[in-house]
Amino acid sequence: MGDSKLGRKKFLGSLVGAALGDAIGASREGHRIAAEREIRNMVRISHTLRYTDDTHMTIGVAESLVENRGFNGAHMAQRFADNYFQEPWRGYGPGPPRVFRFLRSGEAWDKAAGYVYPGGSFGNGAAMRAAPIGLFFWNKPAELKKVAYQASLITHSHPLGMEGAALQAMAVALAVAENSDESLDPQSFISRLLDFTTEDIYRAKIAKLRLLLERPDDRQTVVQELGHGIEAFNSVPTAIFAFLAHTQDFVSAVIYAVNLGGDTDTIASMAGAISGAYLGIEAILTEWQEQLENRDYILNLADRLWQVASGR
Repeated sequence: MGDSKLGRKKFLGSLVGAALGDAIGASREGHRIAAEREIRNMVRISHTLRYTDDTHMTIGVAESLVENRGFNGAHMAQRFADNYFQEPWRGYGPGPPRVFRFLRSGEAWDKAAGYVYPGGSFGNGAAMRAAPIGLFFWNKPAELKKVAYQASLITHSHPLGMEGAALQAMAVALAVAENSDESLDPQSFISRLLDFTTEDIYRAKIAKLRLLLERPDDRQTVVQELGHGIEAFNSVPTAIFAFLAHTQDFVSAVIYAVNLGGDTDTIASMAGAISGAYLGIEAILTEWQEQLENRDYILNLADRLWQVASGR
């Protein structure tokens, strides 16, 4: 990451990028594919870009990492529950609120999810909130994977759910480490992700990115090969692909993710987190930032996360 100012901009870009992808994706979920110009216009006339549970839980991860200067499972679980009960209208699925109620009744932070999802959930709920882990541990891949797994246990304890969170966090970490002033090598990025992940389904999909990058406009094939659903293995590789197909343009990466359909808010949020981590906050349209709900708090939180992660 080198330059400390550059690192700070990447932290800001990643959290704001995640929130913007979430908000824009949520507004398009269930809608037809639209031209980039049409979506830009839709955003322009929006009074406020409101985020969903994806960003709400991402905020909880970042808050807990900052307050504990690292991972504390009981604290992070409590932060999730507290944030949910303060704003339960963020679009949470049926599972996490049940987990939060078990937590409030005194169940252990790493056991409560087992009462809701016997055998564990492999949904993308842990991956969607993993960006702060990738930022905080951007140069410590072993610790990143360990913490991503532990943080996932709070709600998603299936190995594929945990691995999806770790893979998303690693993609953010790799993006932070890259110098956006130089051309990113997608093949090298893919190789490092393949070296990182051990689950066969993720390895197979990440390997497919190489050929798909030759024809990113063939959205039907991209969705067929990578998926666009709520399962972590059907969304994390897709979000990574949206970024790799548009490495130099945050707007295009997010709109491309949205136009793949399916779980648009989560896939666009994860793509936005990676793109923002690579390009930094200055690459994100000012007017988009100004329309983002709670923008100042998210920026301040990202700044605090950067300060703690960099030892300031």
